[in-house]
Amino acid sequence: MKKVLSISFILVLILTACSTTKNIPDGSYLLDDFTIKHDTKNATSDLEDFVRQQPNTTLPLLGKVTLKIYNIAGSDSSWINRNIRKLGAPPVIYSSGQTWQSRNQLLKQLNNQGYLNAEADTILKIKGKKISVTYDLKGGKPYTVRDYKYTLSDTTMTRILTRIPMKPYITSGDMFDMELLEEERQRVNSIMRNVGYYNFSKEYLYFKVDSTLNSHQVDLFLDVYPAKDSLPYPRYKINNVTIISGLNSTADARGQNDGLVSANRWFFRNADTVDYKGIKIIRGRNNFLRSSTIVRNNYLRKGSYFSDMALNGTYEAYTKMGAIKQANISVAPSAEDSTHLLDATIVLLPANAHWFKAGLDGTNSAGDIGIAPSITYQHQNLFNGGEQFNIKLKGAYEFIAGKEKNDLLNQNFYEYGIETGLTFPMFLFPWLKKSWREQPSASTRVSVGLTNQHRKEYTRQFFNTSLNYGWSTYNNRLRHTLDLFDINFMRMPSMSDDFKKYLDDDKNALLRESYRDQLVSRMAYSITLVNARRLNALYPTYAIRSSIEFAGGLPRLVTTLNGAKVDQETGQKKILGVAYAEYIKGSVEYSRTFYFSKIHSLAYRVGLGLAHPYGNSDVLPFERRFFAGGANSIRGWSTRSLGPGSYRRAEKTESDFVNQTGDMKLEFSIENRYKLTPLFEFAQFIDAGNVWTLKNYETQPGGQFQFKNFYKEIGVSYGLGIRLDLSFLLLRFDAGMKAYDPGLLQSERFVLFKPRLNRMAWHFGIGYPF
Repeated sequence: MKKVLSISFILVLILTACSTTKNIPDGSYLLDDFTIKHDTKNATSDLEDFVRQQPNTTLPLLGKVTLKIYNIAGSDSSWINRNIRKLGAPPVIYSSGQTWQSRNQLLKQLNNQGYLNAEADTILKIKGKKISVTYDLKGGKPYTVRDYKYTLSDTTMTRILTRIPMKPYITSGDMFDMELLEEERQRVNSIMRNVGYYNFSKEYLYFKVDSTLNSHQVDLFLDVYPAKDSLPYPRYKINNVTIISGLNSTADARGQNDGLVSANRWFFRNADTVDYKGIKIIRGRNNFLRSSTIVRNNYLRKGSYFSDMALNGTYEAYTKMGAIKQANISVAPSAEDSTHLLDATIVLLPANAHWFKAGLDGTNSAGDIGIAPSITYQHQNLFNGGEQFNIKLKGAYEFIAGKEKNDLLNQNFYEYGIETGLTFPMFLFPWLKKSWREQPSASTRVSVGLTNQHRKEYTRQFFNTSLNYGWSTYNNRLRHTLDLFDINFMRMPSMSDDFKKYLDDDKNALLRESYRDQLVSRMAYSITLVNARRLNALYPTYAIRSSIEFAGGLPRLVTTLNGAKVDQETGQKKILGVAYAEYIKGSVEYSRTFYFSKIHSLAYRVGLGLAHPYGNSDVLPFERRFFAGGANSIRGWSTRSLGPGSYRRAEKTESDFVNQTGDMKLEFSIENRYKLTPLFEFAQFIDAGNVWTLKNYETQPGGQFQFKNFYKEIGVSYGLGIRLDLSFLLLRFDAGMKAYDPGLLQSERFVLFKPRLNRMAWHFGIGYPF
């Protein structure tokens, strides 16, 4: 450990001591920093992106790390020097030309934001071979919008806009902001293209501005350029819809060869053409999709006005189906166009219906090494309607080393199981309207699973089955998931006498419940809401996730109607000889990300969870309890190693996963993210939170939530992270260090100034933690 600390200390010294001006030629300067002084309402970070020349990235304590790494390389072009330079970044040499362009860009941006009388200047400060630039901006009093009206020369368009309930982006009192005007043009253009204006573009729209009010106010009037020949802009309707399914063909732009490229004509020698609900379907010999499925996912309907929403909805509906490899949609004026008609052609190419995956994972559970092989098969078009069927065979073998000779849990452990599921791309539920049942975002999934666990002390079996629905609303920003039922049955068919005595003698109710026949029948509903990004790439994003679940409702109904046996020892009601769990559980999480520039962002998250057993249950089932610690939680602790409350794990105990769970969870995280290179990202984070129990369990001393003390039991950690951004995938490596540990004695909890490697937790994750 001392060697690791020594090496780390030496590396830090090298990076901090390395000169940043090593490779700066005489007469040139390293752009060390820039600042923006202004008297506007803008956040400074909103203006930084308009500075053309950005200095090398600076990290707290370490300075310009990427530049220092670059400067470590020698002057020759050897292999080692080339690779060191690739890890770093070359020095940014000050350019007076780019500084002047930046000044002009900043001035233009202030003008665009309503500061029409703005002024801009630059101030240079030179120290050695380093130069700092200050952009001094004086905005003055900004112009605001007094009134905004539609004055389109096309009366039909004006009538449509006034009837649409969607509010304009511009309202009285807003800043006279060009970006806001551009968003309003986008909004109006979107409306027009969704009510039949096929050839319409936002470039046809313009604003007339009256700034002669002498009060730093403007009146805005939205108008449209005259159409060709000064006629009203035409509204188009869908005429013929042709869907080519299962044939490797493309439409000929000239309409020759029966609408096909000649090289592909031979595919049609055995093609089948049908008319289904007014839509012409040309199918290949394999007929890989049913006609009803093809038509159900098409929203370009004959006789309806052209709509971008219908076009994009059709494309989305087809491309989300695993049975379709590619969907191409073309819309063009009809050959019989005398009243503004459009013909749509849709080409659907089939994907490989069969998919296999084999895996072999390594496991490490509290120091016990094991392997977990699995094989998965998936059919992506089981009934020719886009249904996905999957079956997974899994196993695991763990080499368990007992800590003592008489340790009951010292025998090797193995398990095997099967999971299977079937997903339908629609709602399978009676009494629903057809439009609701067949929406493209809807899905229904039925799943069944069985797992067997074997040890010398016992055999444990798990059976689960569920019916889940999923759909989206609010332009796909709000995702809903409904678990109509999720039944989990645990059975202990055999148990050794020694192990039974061990459980009977132990006072831990959680442990006993984990090894007792039990039925958990739950219903759950969850939502996820994400905001849409606007034109401004620096616009903050947020996400809200919430869920609620109830367990025991169905068994309670059955036992109420038919009567139930009561266990004389526990007082629990039983169904088919097995006690069932009853509880309610809910959680909510809010996260938000602020973008200061293209390379710098700040994200935070607040989360709360609460669960309460009632009726037939005194404690929550272990799998439904909250835990803290891990890659997506409080990163100074490993998974299930923090809490509950001030609970203190027994000395020399590596893990206590049963006791370190709770009925309540509170978390807060904040993370500062920097883009080092297009591939690498650096992060600093602080996490805080814990879990608590609602009852005072004897085996979890200090774990009960008490309002007067809970703030003293919030664990705090800090750390650093490196992320590898592959565009399609983000790999995350985080190292967290405890700062305040509620599991220690009160006088020892502040460990911020006593960092030790054995207090550090290492995490690997995929994607951001929030």
